[in-house]
Amino acid sequence: MYKFLLSVSVMLLCILGHTQINTPSSTTVSVTVYGGKLYGTLLQPDPSKDRPVVLIIAGSGPTDRNGNSTMLPGKNNSLLQLADSLAHYGIASLRYDKRGIGESVRALTKEENLVFEQNTADARSWLLYLYENGYRKIYVAGHSEGSLVALQVAQTFPLSGLISLAGAGRPIQEVLREQLSTLPEPLQENAYRCLDSLSNGKRVHNPPLALLSLFRPSIQEYLISWMKLDPANLIRTTHCPVLIVQGEQDLQVSVQDATRLHQANPGEPLQLIAPMNHVLKSVPTGSRAANLATYTDPNQYVVTELVQILRRFIR
Repeated sequence: MYKFLLSVSVMLLCILGHTQINTPSSTTVSVTVYGGKLYGTLLQPDPSKDRPVVLIIAGSGPTDRNGNSTMLPGKNNSLLQLADSLAHYGIASLRYDKRGIGESVRALTKEENLVFEQNTADARSWLLYLYENGYRKIYVAGHSEGSLVALQVAQTFPLSGLISLAGAGRPIQEVLREQLSTLPEPLQENAYRCLDSLSNGKRVHNPPLALLSLFRPSIQEYLISWMKLDPANLIRTTHCPVLIVQGEQDLQVSVQDATRLHQANPGEPLQLIAPMNHVLKSVPTGSRAANLATYTDPNQYVVTELVQILRRFIR
């Protein structure tokens, strides 16, 4: 009986040892860049630098390190949830506020001074931070516009792998042209004229008032620099392993975009997740209202299938 109880005790200790998950440590970190400092969150399952680490790059607009936009009335916490999920599988992560956003707000004094390449330089600064702090298995996961930043930075930094999450497969002017196709005439024609001008490197004087938020003078240099980049061309010259992930319920980036990326580099895997939308949440097929509701719902967690796909790719 004593031997039996001892055996049971040992077995239970082994089970508990394998299933116990340590609480990840969350640390605010910073890097000095041109114009000021950028701030981020380093989430570590344990102090070991031998574990893989993922630099998570947020999407376009005023989107912070957690995946939340100041343009929306609520939070979705998609990137925070993604980082937390990866930590529970032993994968560290670093996510950060872009310049002008969140804690990094002072790193951008004038919007008109910002160009797309600054995003890439900032991401490279964070990669150097990770390398200088002992990490060697470094991955980048770029969401939406962040996918293009990841593809750019991969041209010059030796990564262990790159993950494109809902990344466009076309130049941004083609994506915008598609999104603006529902505008009524003559506003649609004016929008297309603005896109054509910026695509040719020419600023737009007196953009239509209804389109001012998109084509305001202070953002035009950024758009011009962004429009020069073709993600399909960049993925062709990316030398690290690449994973392309796309949700089939995405209202902003299409499966065709993911397919174009995959066709440009067919040796890399493409993973389609049927119920996933742009903020990495699960939504009913065809329900636009339910889809949009997840953009401001922090209580709905990121798709489990996504986490498992990333875990397998990274580990």
